[in-house]
Amino acid sequence: MPIQSIPEHIQKLINAFSRLPGIGPKTASRITFFLLRSPEELSQELSQALAILKESTGYCTQCFNLTHAHFERCEICRNPEREPNLICVVEDPLDVLAIERTEGFAGQYHVLHGALSPIEGIGPEDIKIRELLDRVKHEEIQEVILATNPTLDGDNTAMYLGKQLEPLGVRITRLARGLPVGGDLEYADQNTLRRALTGRSEM
Repeated sequence: MPIQSIPEHIQKLINAFSRLPGIGPKTASRITFFLLRSPEELSQELSQALAILKESTGYCTQCFNLTHAHFERCEICRNPEREPNLICVVEDPLDVLAIERTEGFAGQYHVLHGALSPIEGIGPEDIKIRELLDRVKHEEIQEVILATNPTLDGDNTAMYLGKQLEPLGVRITRLARGLPVGGDLEYADQNTLRRALTGRSEM
């Protein structure tokens, strides 16, 4: 079907899907035409879920993980059974989910919402570094695990954080190198992540 023969509203949806990470024009087209053929209930359910996504989602005021908009703190930060003096620093909320699936970590988190990247113009002021330093200064933190991704930007972020945290007198560790270099935590299997947590090393 030539692109000119596709109705405008369908092409707009294809273009919208194409902007999502990991979805190219062909996949976007397949998703769009799947929705056209699927029962109306599926489209309505998807539409309603997207409509409430932003208004029902907020960020934890303590760790900046995702939480329900009606709660200031996320479920993990509200859990009294978590170790309050242990913080695991990750780049993205998806990394929290990946580590939680291992069932091998019982501390708190701090989500940076990115990594330092001079090429992309992302500096320390663009991610949640100041907030992390404030937590360590004002809370009784004993150890900070730097669990940024094993990429160039992730390693540079970990090195920067290590230098900033060192004067604060906390133990600073980095995940063990069982993780593939250049990969993302969210794609690592549970056993690899569990070994990386257990074998973390001093920075």
